[in-house]
Amino acid sequence: MVSKFREVYKAVDKNAVHWFPGHMGKGLRQMQQKLKMVDCVIEVHDARIPYSGRNTDFKHTVTGLRPHILVLNKKDLSDTSTHDDIANQIKKNEGIDHVLYTNCKDQQCDGVRSIVPTAKYLIQNSNRFNRSEQPEYNLMIIGVPNVGKSSLTNVLRNRHLKTKGASQVGAVAGITRSVLTRIKISEKPLIYMYDTPGILIPHIKNLEHGMKLASVSCMQDHLVGEIQIADYILYWLNKNGFFGYVELMNLKEPTDDIQEVLLSASAILNKTVKYKHPDGTVKVRPDFDFAARHLIRAFRDGQLGKFNLDNEYSQKTHENP
Repeated sequence: MVSKFREVYKAVDKNAVHWFPGHMGKGLRQMQQKLKMVDCVIEVHDARIPYSGRNTDFKHTVTGLRPHILVLNKKDLSDTSTHDDIANQIKKNEGIDHVLYTNCKDQQCDGVRSIVPTAKYLIQNSNRFNRSEQPEYNLMIIGVPNVGKSSLTNVLRNRHLKTKGASQVGAVAGITRSVLTRIKISEKPLIYMYDTPGILIPHIKNLEHGMKLASVSCMQDHLVGEIQIADYILYWLNKNGFFGYVELMNLKEPTDDIQEVLLSASAILNKTVKYKHPDGTVKVRPDFDFAARHLIRAFRDGQLGKFNLDNEYSQKTHENP
């Protein structure tokens, strides 16, 4: 076994985690234009990275003085033992009193069931500014890409209206491109939801924050690089003492070498690719990209465990209240 794993992650391409396409800037402007029609903001983030990648600009550009609910989605893939501490830290440090954990694939999830009643309560006990005479409530759902905003909108619609969803859903970051027409999610009370595109921070200064976003699919894999994402996952698992990948990738023992991991996996998966050698002959080599996808998929699906990738921030806050 490797006696010492990497203590610091160094990416081959640090610029790969900077992804802020034009539709994100346009989407943010559209969101700001709709704010006068919004009674409550629902911020959605991935429960596995409760701190990393959260767009702190939302506080100044979108949420403002309006009621604010933070939904940490995909709780079924996260370390539930950390949920209470994280919620308490966010309440203390960010002033967000309502933190709900959800699994948007489960209509009976307690967190999902709490969203509409919580929003109703907050709106009724808030200053609605120019909307105090309006009978319907408007919510706006915001967050970084691929955290389940559209899925959550659909499950709320299905739950309260008993009808099929109205927002496009996909497994790739950046599916929703614009602020859509209001989607009705409840009849009594009458509540509408504005779905919005995922908005990343324009400049991700912290490399690890960017790699954590990429690891849970909040950035497009091909832009970051699948092998680079797999290498970060290997680094994080080793650093935190999780070695379930050893059996998955057909290794004899834990290793810090991503090439060794991918070579072993491509052999057991029997995946190769052909390429043209400079001498004109056709050669065959292991398919490292396929092996990298195999590790990434297992990590994201929870096959290697349920994690809080921000455990170091939780520990620091817990140790230094």
